[in-house]
Amino acid sequence: LNHGTVRGLRHERLAALVAEVGETCNFTTLDGAGVLYLDRVEAPWPWRLTLDVGAHVPLHCTASGKLFLAFMDEPRREAMFRTLNLQAITPHSITSADALRQACAAIREQGYASDREEFVIGLVAIAVPVRDKQGEVRAALAVHGPTGRLPLEQALLRLPALREAAERMTPLL
Repeated sequence: LNHGTVRGLRHERLAALVAEVGETCNFTTLDGAGVLYLDRVEAPWPWRLTLDVGAHVPLHCTASGKLFLAFMDEPRREAMFRTLNLQAITPHSITSADALRQACAAIREQGYASDREEFVIGLVAIAVPVRDKQGEVRAALAVHGPTGRLPLEQALLRLPALREAAERMTPLL
């Protein structure tokens, strides 16, 4: 997903999304038992979380990671649950497979995932799936920001823009 001429086109669309929503946005994919950052565009705020392209983050406590888990087929998801280290990164991290199963069911139903200070205290995120032409979830598009500037309720108002951007990413996978 991160090679070829379409990478520049995806980056332009990601930059346009950041201009629209006013916060940092990420384009990620599943990589083994983690989330791989393929691209990101930073918002011009002085307080922000820095994760470089190529960085990996856990599945169980990030919006993109939980999204990937939720949209896996059930046998693959259950196999992943058996191997994941559900350690508490923050006091809000999901640390039980049953709670993660419930979160995945809710994500499938609502079509987006959230991180409620589960990876970094003071940071929230929401993520939506980017599907290929066959409808398979191949990537995620996420927005995140500090709770003082972007409470979760405000982040959720950005869902329509995220979903529209995700649809525009489909031809670029």
